[in-house]
Amino acid sequence: MTTHDTAPEPARSPFEHAAADRDAAPQFVLPLVVRLERDAPPDRTDALETAARAVLTLLADERATAVDGPWTRAVHDWQDARIRKVVRRARGAEWRRAEALPGITVTGAAAEVRVFPPVPLDGWPKDLARLQVSGTELDDPRPPEPADPAGPVLWTNPDVAMSAGKAMAQAGHGAQLAWWELGEADREAWREDGFALSVRTPSRPRWERLTAAGLPVVRDAGFTEIAPGSCTVIADHPALRGRP
Repeated sequence: MTTHDTAPEPARSPFEHAAADRDAAPQFVLPLVVRLERDAPPDRTDALETAARAVLTLLADERATAVDGPWTRAVHDWQDARIRKVVRRARGAEWRRAEALPGITVTGAAAEVRVFPPVPLDGWPKDLARLQVSGTELDDPRPPEPADPAGPVLWTNPDVAMSAGKAMAQAGHGAQLAWWELGEADREAWREDGFALSVRTPSRPRWERLTAAGLPVVRDAGFTEIAPGSCTVIADHPALRGRP
């Protein structure tokens, strides 16, 4: 269950560079670990939403934003290059070892996802590097409830099939793009609301309308699973709707 992804072109990061410059920069990755106990795996949608909220939680954390924060440099270097995220799975003692490392655990209805400060592509902590990256899939036993139309929604492409890990990373990308586009007041309101959001798959007609709505769109880099340039997620935040 691994993903090596990038934000779409052009990236709307405060550290925006030309694509060639981002490729030439040292490459970092944001590790996310989802807890998957054999007898109690979370629902797929719950895992996707929790992963997206985990990314936002790290982006807003003072350890990643303060001038002298312990994670600030790592987050800066990560955003200065390709915006890669990798999702791995852990259970039992593996999960306990992961929780002992610096990071933030975010919980959903049943899902638990721990996000860590970015690391170099070849510099993973050993307790994370040894975690499994494939072999477990998640599903929704029943269709999720309709998304709150007044709240943020990350819409996934109905024509692009993704594993749970891939979709978790893509949801994280979508949440990050929305965060970059928001003003400070809207960011603070979202933070105070616990980064409430939904992840849903729209009908094809609705997806077509969303693609023309001027909202942030994640286009996959094509490192895993799907073709380069595929549109995977549209970030539909109320504060971003109705723009030209």
